[in-house]
Amino acid sequence: MKANQDGTFPLAIRVTVDRKSSYIYLGQSLRESDWDALQQKVKKSHPNSTRLNNFILQKRAEANDKLLDMASQQKDVSSNVVRKQIKSKASSSFFSQADIFIENMRKQGKYNRVSAEQPYINHFRAFLDGRDITFAEISVSLLNKFKAYLKGVQRISERTVANHLILIRTIFNQAIADNLVDQKYYPFGKGKTGIKIPESVKIGLNAEEVKLLETLDLSASPTYWTHARNIWLISFYLAGARVSDVLRLKQADFQNDRLHYTMGKNAKTGSLKVSEKVLSIIEQYPKGGKHDLVFPDLQELDDFDNRFEVQRKISFAVKRLDRNLQEIARFAGINKKLTMHIARHTFGNLSGDKIPIQLLQKLYRHTSITTTIGYQGHFIHKDADDALDVVLGN
Repeated sequence: MKANQDGTFPLAIRVTVDRKSSYIYLGQSLRESDWDALQQKVKKSHPNSTRLNNFILQKRAEANDKLLDMASQQKDVSSNVVRKQIKSKASSSFFSQADIFIENMRKQGKYNRVSAEQPYINHFRAFLDGRDITFAEISVSLLNKFKAYLKGVQRISERTVANHLILIRTIFNQAIADNLVDQKYYPFGKGKTGIKIPESVKIGLNAEEVKLLETLDLSASPTYWTHARNIWLISFYLAGARVSDVLRLKQADFQNDRLHYTMGKNAKTGSLKVSEKVLSIIEQYPKGGKHDLVFPDLQELDDFDNRFEVQRKISFAVKRLDRNLQEIARFAGINKKLTMHIARHTFGNLSGDKIPIQLLQKLYRHTSITTTIGYQGHFIHKDADDALDVVLGN
């Protein structure tokens, strides 16, 4: 059997019928020095020898049971058929399920999920020194050590640590749903590993800073600065529309002085009045572009129905826009982080408690009003400010 790149060998069960053999790979790898060839088991020198030996016995029993079942039902029995029958169960290691999870995200066109969560899986693999792991081995103690590793070695923020744990939990739930692991091994929940997402601070521009950005003379600056400002302002003018939706706007979406579009994140549809400010920006771009797009950032795409490629292109465009916006902020003397997402925060900041929450839910295209209340809570400070003034006598 051929060794892996790290010098370990894959662990497999050989099924032999009529002198023909097939191999069922178990998603585990060992150093040759940790394998007892005579006893056909993992030596005690391996840190997880007991669990691995139990795992091997379980898979051998499954193979034998399948052979007996097929023979009793007078089905065609061959080593290859047996291997195929229990192959899905043999893929019950964490990283084999993680690969399936990532591939499903890829097929659904979720580029952002793939690009964000593949590194989380890689971090978990690095923490385990490259070895695979069964779900039964993912204990509360192991997860606590992983959290310490992420904070101490990888220098990762609390929010990103939580994201790592959420992904492991999601893959664990996937394995439970597919009957690949018993619920009793689940390491999350009350009295086990809890996941607390720290609150983030959302800060938008104030009215004066927006006015400064609108009136800033960029005539002597690169044209891509003007484009970045245009995209930011369009997002702000459209009630904080997400940049992914702004870049996908089509000329046909504008009818009778209104914008009609479907939000990409949750497929919510709606219509907004188009202000003169929006029209003046749109008129700066030639009509008749590829795919009928208003803005040129995605016009290089050949297949606009390829969701994964569309998200990938949007991701690259946003990074480029954010870099340019940061340059513009320095040029304008705006001492706040200026990115595309800040346009959404800015709308929330300026709307404050001036707009009824039900209307804000409609403008933001939130599915749940609870989401709107939580989001807008970052920008409503009047009651707390008034209370502080009462105490301090201001």
